Amino acid sequence: MRCHLRRFPLTKAVPLAISRGTTHAVDHLLVVLEHDGIRGIGETGGLDTGHRRYDTATIAWELEQLAPRLDGCSPAAFQALEPLLAPLSPPARCGVDLALQDWLGQRLGVPLWRLWGLDPAACVATSVTLGLGEPAVVLARLERWWEQLPATRIKLKLGSPDGVAHDLALLDAVVMALEQRRQNTGVACELQVDANGGWSLETARAMAPVLAERGVVLLEQPLPPLLDGDADAAGFAALRPVCPIPLVADESCWNLADLLRLAPHVDGINIKLLKCGGLAEGLLMAQVARRLDLGVMLGCYSDGSLLNGAAAQLLPLVRWPDLDSHLNLVDDPFSGLERRADQLLPPCGAGLGMSAPDAWLEPF
Repeated sequence: MRCHLRRFPLTKAVPLAISRGTTHAVDHLLVVLEHDGIRGIGETGGLDTGHRRYDTATIAWELEQLAPRLDGCSPAAFQALEPLLAPLSPPARCGVDLALQDWLGQRLGVPLWRLWGLDPAACVATSVTLGLGEPAVVLARLERWWEQLPATRIKLKLGSPDGVAHDLALLDAVVMALEQRRQNTGVACELQVDANGGWSLETARAMAPVLAERGVVLLEQPLPPLLDGDADAAGFAALRPVCPIPLVADESCWNLADLLRLAPHVDGINIKLLKCGGLAEGLLMAQVARRLDLGVMLGCYSDGSLLNGAAAQLLPLVRWPDLDSHLNLVDDPFSGLERRADQLLPPCGAGLGMSAPDAWLEPF
């Protein structure tokens, strides 16, 4: 098995501001694994959750160190590869995992969702994201989304560094805009709120009933994630009894162990492939979450459509899809991820069903 990487930029059409800062562009990596004339591809890149950070250059270094050790290995032997992948950071492991899964699906000639027995008819609409900003700017972003697709699920970022007064003004402005659209079109839009860890427990307790009164359907990661797992879970445990809407963990939930730690204290978890290390862990988390009656959110960072197309393999298991990052890129190099209105469709091609530029599939 041969492995090579290619670094590429992804540039947002509209920069995204959250409680931790603003993102204009990122660098990501294409991972290509070749064996027996079949090439599997994966995408990865850096991320920063406030308490954990991985940069793309370090991820590239990890994968460059791994590449020679893959010589002589088979991409079909997942269990035999586990000792090589286990020491990798989650995003580095994700890039390899996606390429392995893509290779296997292509070898078998089926998309991964079909291999797993999933039903695309169970897929629901994805949310689109509104970042922090002055209300007029955020409302202009909302209108831009509606010009691009008939978005019926809106995720509003709160947790502003400018304080709760700014959050409330922004919330009320968006609620009014959604009501006006309902009156104009007859279509009601769902509103979700994601504070990205920007609130204290006291603020979250005060804001939760306000969100419910405004018709918000869920609250995602209101509290800062903590490296101490017990202290992190204690925050959710203290908030949940007074939170009248579903409480979803994102930055606090990286893998199956985190899911089990948080399960008694939340109503849902957000799976992101870069956080959990790829589709192998993501599929397991989604299945366990559903068995525990937790809602599954499927999210993204500043990802291209290769990463989101990989995540889309899990869409039939997901209650709250949140895969909109590729829709806000001016230079997404991948193809294969289709949508119907605001509903993403699991790609129909073998493996991940996604394509990269032909020239990128050769060693650089």
